[in-house]
Order: sequence, then C-alpha cells, then structure tokens
Amino acid sequence: MRKDALHNRERLLEAARQLFADRGLEVPLEEIARRAEVSIGTLYNRFPSRDDLVEAVFADRVAAVRELAERSLAADDAWEGFVAFLTGVCELQSVDLGYNDLAVRSVGADTREGDALMRRIVARAQEAGMLRPDVTLEDMAFVIWGVAGTVRATFRTAPGAWRRHLALTLDGLRAGAAHPLPVPPMTTAQTEKALGGCDQGASAQGTRGRQRGG
Repeated sequence: MRKDALHNRERLLEAARQLFADRGLEVPLEEIARRAEVSIGTLYNRFPSRDDLVEAVFADRVAAVRELAERSLAADDAWEGFVAFLTGVCELQSVDLGYNDLAVRSVGADTREGDALMRRIVARAQEAGMLRPDVTLEDMAFVIWGVAGTVRATFRTAPGAWRRHLALTLDGLRAGAAHPLPVPPMTTAQTEKALGGCDQGASAQGTRGRQRGG
C-alpha cells in the first residue's frame, strides 16, 4: 500500500473509531469520511462495506475479549474467572457505544472461537458448582443485551450504572440462589433471530437520534 493510501486508511480508522465510540455503529459513512477529510469514494476503496470498516476498527477489541476469555479459563477459581470475563467485556462496552452495539450483535450469533471459549467458561463455573446448572450460552445473551441497554441509556448521565446492573445479574446466576426457571432457554436459532431484531432496533434508534439532531 502506498504511503498516501496507508495514511488515508489510518485517518478513516481513527475517525470511525471516535464517531462509533461516541454514537454507535449507525454513524453515516459520509460523516466518517468528512471527519477523516477524505472523499466517500476513498472510504469505499479502503472499506467496501460498513462491516469491513467495523471489523477493522474493532479488531483490537475482539483480540482483547479473546485474551479475557483465556485469562478466565486460567484462573484458579472458576467463578471468579467467570465474573472477571463478564466484567471485562462489560467494561469494554461501557466506554465505547460502537463496541456496545457490536457486542449485542455478536453474542450467541456463531460457533467460532469466541463461542467455544464462552462455552468453556460457562461449563467450568457450572462444574465448580458456582454457576446455576440450567444456564446456557444462549442465556448469556440476556446479560450482554441487558448491560448494553443500560450502557446506552446511561452513557452520558450515569456511566457507572452498568456495574450495579451486572452485580444484580451475577447474584441471580449463582447456583446458591437458583430457583426453577419458568420457561426453557432460547434455541440458537431463536437467539440469532432476536439478534436481528436488536440490530433493527439500534438502527431505528440511530435514525431517531439523527432526526433530533443527535
């Protein structure tokens, strides 16, 4: 890649990183190009789709989550490892609305490496008798979705509120506090369909924000 082309790519990534963090993934690509002081054609030359840009912007966050998962699995205490993983992911969500949106889209949506690591974290805490035995990987989507909603609602007014939300949720996940659940867990197919609804909701919210001038 030529030096000027590399420079433009870095400007686009930095502009996208800042705008996504402050407003979420639905920021217009034209606005990102303007912030980077390049044409929209240059943006599309470097990143043919929004997904390509998102993947490049958040590659470091994906790697950080993988590292969190590996540290969780290496922890001596399986419950503490489980809590540390969820807390670490939620901390990443809490400071970046773009990653907050991405976490909602990603959890439970595939069976790649991250999915396999999360299954191991859940199974390990259950085998230790600390995590309630009826929790499934699909149930973990509720944790991420719930915290994501709290982060978005309190991002500017009470940025630490998600910690209280997560602490209450973790108490409900403890085996010692478990009561029979009223309905079965969602299937993988149901979770993926629900994720599609979350994406549409985020998109509509972004549209309303732009209409208000947000």
